[in-house]
Amino acid sequence: MRPLIVLHGSWHQPAHFDDVVERLRRDGVEVTVPDLGGRPIAETTRTVQEIVDKAAEPPVVLAHSFGGLTASGLQGASHLIYLAAIVSEPGETAQYWIERTREETGREPRQLPLTFDDQGLTHLDLAVVREALYADCTDAVAERATALLRPEPVTIFDESPEGSAWKDTPTTYVTCTEDRALVPEMVVHFAGRCETTVTWRASHSPYLSRPVELAELVLERL
Repeated sequence: MRPLIVLHGSWHQPAHFDDVVERLRRDGVEVTVPDLGGRPIAETTRTVQEIVDKAAEPPVVLAHSFGGLTASGLQGASHLIYLAAIVSEPGETAQYWIERTREETGREPRQLPLTFDDQGLTHLDLAVVREALYADCTDAVAERATALLRPEPVTIFDESPEGSAWKDTPTTYVTCTEDRALVPEMVVHFAGRCETTVTWRASHSPYLSRPVELAELVLERL
């Protein structure tokens, strides 16, 4: 099987994917989960590109949420799996998608519950994060996931990919119908850029609520 690289989303960290990663490693998959937290997209892309370049054969990349920005800048992956992720090209930032959705729908897009501090960091509002990200998770899983969250610089909203790997790399998009983090109108655009779409009745975090199904999907593409 090909190796796998897992790219977590903003405010999250590699430990959020422990369940899925352990399942895949038990099946003999070589899995790497780099820490992308608090770093510019250009830097995370360089870090992950080095992992891709050193792999024995072209790896599969599983990217969640903001991790999609890093994934889209990579060269040499065998398959990109966008898991409720942002599928952008250079110049298309999170703020761009917010404004585009506002223009297309005439409504103010639903956004993640954030607070901002005087150090230029954003924090997910822990009082409502369960509903926003982990609505279909068990209490124990949601509590652990919430405890692992960490701040991110406000500049993430002005970041865009270093490339458009989805244009010439096989891709799968996982749409989550109960996602309360990504606006449905955005997801339509993201999924439309990918070759294959898989739809699950899940929240924004199926790696926590549906780890068995996610592991199976990854194995099919290795």
